[in-house]
Amino acid sequence: MELLLETVALFCLKLAYETEDSSPILRDDLMMSDYEREVFGLLVRRRDVEMIHSKVDECLKLALNAIGGADTVLGRELYRLTADFSAAQAMEQLDAPLIALKDYLKDIL
Repeated sequence: MELLLETVALFCLKLAYETEDSSPILRDDLMMSDYEREVFGLLVRRRDVEMIHSKVDECLKLALNAIGGADTVLGRELYRLTADFSAAQAMEQLDAPLIALKDYLKDIL
């Protein structure tokens, strides 16, 4: 799950900050330091769903703003997927919404 969380964060930050004329954002970039696999791994081991939501929601808000907000075609779908993720209240419920978010973010990158 840690890799999945890190991937969603990475894709969000790519949407928010990466431009065509700049170097790509990578997992080891400084901006990823709060969203590394090890950070998420600690949260997963603690089963801290609230903090996982908080960290991922920070990134999702950036991505949503980058694509024009919830009133755009892309934004409506991202907003819906974000709501599905936020509705998950247990660790076991996080996988499916995270996979959907990862796949959607990958598609719109």
